[in-house]
Amino acid sequence: METKNFEIANNQSRIEWIGRKVTGAHDGTINIARGTFNVAGGKLTGGEFTIDTTSIKILDIEDEATNAQFAGHLASDDFFAIEKYPEATLVITSVAPKTAEAYQVEGNLTIKGITHPIAFDAAVNISADTLTATGKITIDRTKYEMKFRSGNFFQNLGDTLIYNDFDLNISVTAKAA
Repeated sequence: METKNFEIANNQSRIEWIGRKVTGAHDGTINIARGTFNVAGGKLTGGEFTIDTTSIKILDIEDEATNAQFAGHLASDDFFAIEKYPEATLVITSVAPKTAEAYQVEGNLTIKGITHPIAFDAAVNISADTLTATGKITIDRTKYEMKFRSGNFFQNLGDTLIYNDFDLNISVTAKAA
């Protein structure tokens, strides 16, 4: 059985995030710093990737000052604490094929030095020299000490409540190493 490693092509890969609150949502992007996927017998078997938390961008706020203020808050200890934790990682621990191109993926996600297991579905296409994958990961931010305006920890937030779950929509391209 042939084993191959595929390295993520950062310029062809994208993570879009969306966070929701009572009064709406915010969205943006965050970059992948590096990563690899492992393939054996033409099937995804594992991998890991590192996210550059310092690269977080907010796309839905056009006012420059408001955008900068919000970005600063996301960088603070209330959220990603990027000075202390400039990277987050996902290490794939198991992969179960559901169909020829659909997989159930399980892994360990580390944000702010805190690791929790996650599971998500991914669509994966593998050719001789390219692997493409898409998936949506839903993360409970409170598991990673991001409690700011969480209804689990604070009462009477009214319309300032921020929902605990946020989504990462991931689209990656990787090239055979």
